[in-house]
Amino acid sequence: QVQLVESGGGLVQAGGSLRLSCAASGLIFNSYHMGWFRQAPGKEREFVAAASWNGITTKYADSVKGRFTISRDNSKNAVYLQMNSLKPEDTAVYYCAADSAFSDYSGSGVGIRYWGKGTLVTVSS
Repeated sequence: QVQLVESGGGLVQAGGSLRLSCAASGLIFNSYHMGWFRQAPGKEREFVAAASWNGITTKYADSVKGRFTISRDNSKNAVYLQMNSLKPEDTAVYYCAADSAFSDYSGSGVGIRYWGKGTLVTVSS
């Protein structure tokens, strides 16, 4: 049974930083590209960042480029999202995702195979 468990969310002031973690189990971790999506209240889920199976290739949504960094540790079956210079508009539930197709890391992630349950990030102004 595949499990993706997010942690690290919370309340932070604008301009602050948070680091999200996602622990994966039940899958061959280095066979999957990993990523993050988010869903703000009243909005559709949207792509945030993705890392290829070996972490060499990454991609980001334009809205987070230069502020967020995705990384992964295949020895720990974990993926991380370092979020700096946070803005109130970054407030959302952040979801960890696993999929074998890098192209699925876009839009609302309709093709993503596995999802975590999410962790809430709230950025106050």
